[in-house]
Parts: sequence; C-alpha cells; structure tokens
Amino acid sequence: MKTDLQGIGMTSRRTRERLISRLKEKGVKDERVLQVMLNTPRHIFVDEALASRAYEDTALPIGFGQTISQPHTVAVMTEALLENGPMGRVLEIGTGSGYQTVILAQLVGEVFTVERIERLQVKARQRVRQLELNNVRFKFDDGNLGWAEKGPFDGIIVTAAPGDIPKALLEQLAEGGRMLIPSGESGKQQLHCIIRNGSEYDYSVMLDVEFVPLLKGTQ
Repeated sequence: MKTDLQGIGMTSRRTRERLISRLKEKGVKDERVLQVMLNTPRHIFVDEALASRAYEDTALPIGFGQTISQPHTVAVMTEALLENGPMGRVLEIGTGSGYQTVILAQLVGEVFTVERIERLQVKARQRVRQLELNNVRFKFDDGNLGWAEKGPFDGIIVTAAPGDIPKALLEQLAEGGRMLIPSGESGKQQLHCIIRNGSEYDYSVMLDVEFVPLLKGTQ
C-alpha cells in the first residue's frame, strides 16, 4: 500500500488500532467489519488539515454542510446491515466523502451509491479509484428517489436523515432485505432497521443518532 494510504504519526496503523479497540469497547463485534475499518485509510477521506483527527471516534466536516460519519456509527450500521450474512447488491443514499461506500465495497458484492452534491461525488470517485475498488457504481441524483432501475436491493443504507422514510426506498428493498436509515428532526433522530416481509415492513429502533438532513434536489 502506498505511504499516503498507510499513514504515519496520527494516521499510522497503531492509531487505527486504538480506534478499533474503542469500537470493540462500545460493543461492535463483527470481525469482518472491524478488520475492514482497520485497513481502510480514513484520513484520505477528510481534508489534510483534519487528517490528524481521522481516527478519533467523531464525525468531521467535509464541506457543503456535510460530515463524514462517526466511525462507531459506520460500524454499527454496517454490522446491522450484514447481520444475516453477506449481501450481493447494496444501495447507499448519501455518498458524501465515500468512506461508508468504501467500507461497504469491501464487504458486499456491489455498491450502488447516490449523492446529490456533485463536487462531493467527484472526490468520492477519486478515492474509490485510488483504493482500486471496482464494484462501486455512482449516480448523481436526489437520494430520496433511490435508484429504481438498479433495484431491488438486498440492503439499503442511508447516511442522512429524512423527516419521513421515503416510500421509494421501501419499494426498492428486496424481499427479506434490510434497510438502515436514520429519521427525525435534528436532536430527535433515531436509527431504524427495516426488514421487508412481502408487502409488510418490520421496523425496529436501534439507537439515537445525529445525521445531516436528507434534502431533496441536487446541487
């Protein structure tokens, strides 16, 4: 791996290992998820000025009013998504920095990711290419609409919070598939796990969270 991907000092492997230890202490158990997060250079997903903070368990700004999610949140959502085993096709709503995208790409067959802010998507594409991952498909669009022509999906992971869960996303979930999605107003958001059972959807609340809002349109 190139030096800039391996990291040095505050971005070194030892620093990453401390983050993984904290995630384990907080209850993350899936060794596949932990190993991928250990090996993924989170520091390349933030501006260089923030690289020294990349392995803190905290969300960080990435511009345009968006954030790279807290590692614990990424781990919990990924672990819950894969709870019943590997998945073939996963839809991600909110590419952002591309960090969650890259974590997923190392654990599932294909990732279809939608982003509404074009300049963020351009940067995310570059990072995915830099990491030589070939199973990610990008779309510049309103995430509320999903990606119907590529569905249905075994899993859907949403990294921004709508007020109400979009019907389009529920419809694009395959039979037996699961969706991880935060919803609610800022300060009152909860992370939901939704499993499709025919025409019915089983909802469960996992934990309180804080995400940027899932907005409509593109920019």
